[in-house]
Amino acid sequence: MKTLIIALLFFCQLGYAQYKSDTAFINYVQPSVFSLSMVMMHDVVNPPAATRFYSYAMLTAYQIVAMHNKEVPNAKTFIKSFPFITISDTIGEYDYRVAAVYAILEAGKQLLPSGFMLTQDEGKLVQLFKKDKVPDSIIAHSVAVATEVAAQIVKWSKGDGYGKLSTRLRYTPQKEEGYWYPTPPAYMDAVEPHWRTIRPMVIDSCNQYPALDPVPFSKDTGSAFYKLNMEVYTAGLNLQKEQEHLNIASFWDCNPFAVTTYGHMAIGFKKITPGGHWMNVSGIAARKANLNFDNTILVHAISAITMMDAFIACWDTKFKTNRIRPETYINKYMDVKWKPLLQTPPFPEYVSGHSIVSTAGATVLTYLFGDNFAYSDNSEEMFEIPARSFTSFNQASQEAAISRLYGGIHYRDAIDNGVTQGRQLAEGVIIKLKAAGIKPVYSEKKDSRQAFQEKIQ
Repeated sequence: MKTLIIALLFFCQLGYAQYKSDTAFINYVQPSVFSLSMVMMHDVVNPPAATRFYSYAMLTAYQIVAMHNKEVPNAKTFIKSFPFITISDTIGEYDYRVAAVYAILEAGKQLLPSGFMLTQDEGKLVQLFKKDKVPDSIIAHSVAVATEVAAQIVKWSKGDGYGKLSTRLRYTPQKEEGYWYPTPPAYMDAVEPHWRTIRPMVIDSCNQYPALDPVPFSKDTGSAFYKLNMEVYTAGLNLQKEQEHLNIASFWDCNPFAVTTYGHMAIGFKKITPGGHWMNVSGIAARKANLNFDNTILVHAISAITMMDAFIACWDTKFKTNRIRPETYINKYMDVKWKPLLQTPPFPEYVSGHSIVSTAGATVLTYLFGDNFAYSDNSEEMFEIPARSFTSFNQASQEAAISRLYGGIHYRDAIDNGVTQGRQLAEGVIIKLKAAGIKPVYSEKKDSRQAFQEKIQ
């Protein structure tokens, strides 16, 4: 009997140790974020709105971590509007990691139009916690914490102006030459013309980091603007000869809803947004760097809020400049039959959203991981597009930016100036992050685990 009791105690301690390990909880973060992406794909959430949903969901998890780990700065230290978050004393003992992961799904469930779809994911997550030997009482209390914090974050989110967008005046495209106008094949209305009014996260205002002025519109064949169009036109004609350009454009397409027509029939194809792509890159980097749980959540949260601010700045520029798309100009003044490789998105051209957002995301990731962080990006494999490898986040963002020229949807100045705007914005964000006490999470010097893993591969 004594031997049996000792054996039972041993196995209980073994299960307890398994539960206490960070590993399982770390592995649940990226799939939980991906669950948000899948619901957004279902709902056809547009790119700016997607980063908003990622931001609030990840800040819910982040704040739970920050309330447990005093070395992780409270979000209030770098987000001025962030509310004071509380957790009821009556909830009982909980595990902050269980609460944080569950909170990603719970916040998404409360925020997204089809958030109810995440209920099943929450149930599966609870079963995984049980499999990891987390006591039922700890799970129940942790879920209560996640639900309570998510409700407070969602309440805060309602003050950012998102709910008022539908009440604003309908956007009417200008028909004068040089201005954006809906493009084929669907001729969709402009997406989020009032997005500049959304409350930012870290930056002070939508126009704190303005873009340089665009090249002026002109029909003159000797003008700088005509030359910009000629570059896009020629790149499109040469795509079959430039297979790598075609691969790059396809990999970074990230169009949440492309429409293809066959006669009188129209078929829609859904993909993840640029923000969704870079959220997955954040997860890939965190896993490769063997980050602990707290830093894994931090990386996802910082990526999300930076990209949300980048989209706010970008949309401010887009609807101020209101510039014509290459497809419209080329079809009207150069070649009526020309078509871009990628479907032209339904909003003004200047600046390139992928350029500013990818650069902003890559810049903060470079601050967190270093400039020589090589990784393989498989974010588009679900769409049958092969993974691509990069030596740094900056290399990836540069490729994302130029992909818009290869795809036929942006001019060179919108790409280059978008990169500049994104970098300046991210550098401003990093200044505030540093002041708040957020430090790099990874040393470029390999840790013993990474060195060992590479040795045995």
